[in-house]
Amino acid sequence: MSIGEMLAATVPMARTLNLEFLETSPERAVVSLPDQSDYHNHVGGPHAGAMFTLGESASGAIVLAAFGDQLSRAVPLAVSAEIAYKKLAMGPVTATATLGRPAAEVVAELDAGERPEFPVSIAIQRGDGAVTGEMTVVWTLRPNG
Repeated sequence: MSIGEMLAATVPMARTLNLEFLETSPERAVVSLPDQSDYHNHVGGPHAGAMFTLGESASGAIVLAAFGDQLSRAVPLAVSAEIAYKKLAMGPVTATATLGRPAAEVVAELDAGERPEFPVSIAIQRGDGAVTGEMTVVWTLRPNG
């Protein structure tokens, strides 16, 4: 099962919004929100909450891709999130997530008995390439036990 399939199977909001996991690697995750009138706002574009969920889902996908081999000893958890809505989003939108710290550095902190935190940056774009939103989600790997 791919990371996208796993997230769609285990995260009800990802299924509800019909998110499409286009690319998931430790370097980058790309997730798309189709244009769906049920999730539009008052001006006919995707609702802010749907775009937040899109960005957070892309960040979760890259975290699982980068740190999936650590799940036996740590649980990934979102610590905080910020989003800025830059331009009107219309039609389908795509979120691209990238890690803000090298994965090896985060794992080294975990190895040292720490609870590492690391940012994931997300750009949300509409079909013409314009960036409609920018988001940062800070994650942690909480050691088990």
